[in-house]
Amino acid sequence: MPDDQVSAARERIGQGSPNRRSGRVRWWIVWTLFFSTVTNYISRQTFSVLSPAIVAEFHFTHTDLAKILSAFQLSYALTWLLGGILLDLIGTRLGLALAVVFWSVVNILTGFANSLFGFASFRFLLGIGEGFNWPGASKVVAEWFPARERSLAVAIFDSGSSVGGAIAALTLPLIAVALGWRAAFVASGLLGFVWLLVWLRVYHPLSRHPRVRGEETALIRAGQEAPASSAKAGARRWLGLARDRNVWAIVLGRALTDPIWWFYVFWLPQYLSDARGFSLQKIAFFAWTPFVAADIGNFTGGLISGWCVRRGIPVVRARTWVCVFSCVPILAGIPAAGVHSVYAALGLICFALWGYASWSTMGLTLPSDLFPHDVVATVTGLSGLAAGLAGAGFTYATGILVDRISYRPAFLAAGLLPVLATVFLLLLLRTPKSAAATPAG
Repeated sequence: MPDDQVSAARERIGQGSPNRRSGRVRWWIVWTLFFSTVTNYISRQTFSVLSPAIVAEFHFTHTDLAKILSAFQLSYALTWLLGGILLDLIGTRLGLALAVVFWSVVNILTGFANSLFGFASFRFLLGIGEGFNWPGASKVVAEWFPARERSLAVAIFDSGSSVGGAIAALTLPLIAVALGWRAAFVASGLLGFVWLLVWLRVYHPLSRHPRVRGEETALIRAGQEAPASSAKAGARRWLGLARDRNVWAIVLGRALTDPIWWFYVFWLPQYLSDARGFSLQKIAFFAWTPFVAADIGNFTGGLISGWCVRRGIPVVRARTWVCVFSCVPILAGIPAAGVHSVYAALGLICFALWGYASWSTMGLTLPSDLFPHDVVATVTGLSGLAAGLAGAGFTYATGILVDRISYRPAFLAAGLLPVLATVFLLLLLRTPKSAAATPAG
């Protein structure tokens, strides 16, 4: 790429006036990732949304339900790590295509399960496929977006989780009532094949995309003043990452916040059935609202962070302070289990998930802000491993608590853990000199 194009683009970015005529291919790509995440969440939420009917039919306890849900999280956690490494090796175009086909087939087959072991096995396999989505999407954002646009790009693809969860909660119970819960698994699984056709047409690496213009490539390159790429390989790379305090800040931050998302996502339909007496039809009418709140939270965090960066606040500081302020609404989830009104409970849960999603968007953006592109998927995968293992433990503990006590201790922990995560973020996070000097932010 000519140096004068990059220099001109860097000057425009520094002045806060990127050329809108430079091209929009990167935004088509991130919206395709958004629909990947929507499909991902519809598939994974199929079991959770239908769990009241499945639990009643097979007479599962809450501990049994926790075992099924935890099976997904264990494999999902491992794939975040191994999937990130694999995506760094083979690329996201092929990697995400194979992953979507795999998880879609597994989700369809889940509709034929008839036992605790069968459901747990298919959920374990589902986690293997779905664990590729976020490391792959984060890698694409690092490759295709200048730093000042990354938080918004992450908010777009990450908001697909909320939209997918809302669609699943709104439509799958109605499909189950009309055609049976097994048909709902088949219907949700088929969506992945539709997405696959779009992905193969829209996405190619930046260096060889057939439809990207030189001006857009220059704009992207000019805004990617990331820390210099590491030449280390193999064990040396891992040792370097293990000693990096920023890695531990991201790992601990996500390990203490993601379990809260899993708690609300996996247990909300069952909670509404157990504690509030909701039928599948009533779950369809109300259980989608927290996901809409989370969707708003994704964009709130991304837009506020981007606004701060455009006004000269250093990138990492802007991301961190969004996390700090997001803790306030997250705490609103604590009294949700104790209020008498179901509508008040749902309102508090919506407020908490709005704050969580804002925090989560920053957590997913930080790896691309702090690390070179060749290790972004690996760092993201490592944090996903920690988050998945912590989430599996929290999910299993919730099942035991509900069987023996109630939902209230889980709601309490869900409110307090993100505060601890933010403390670790503030204590450990350090901005690399090369990133701190980035005028593009």
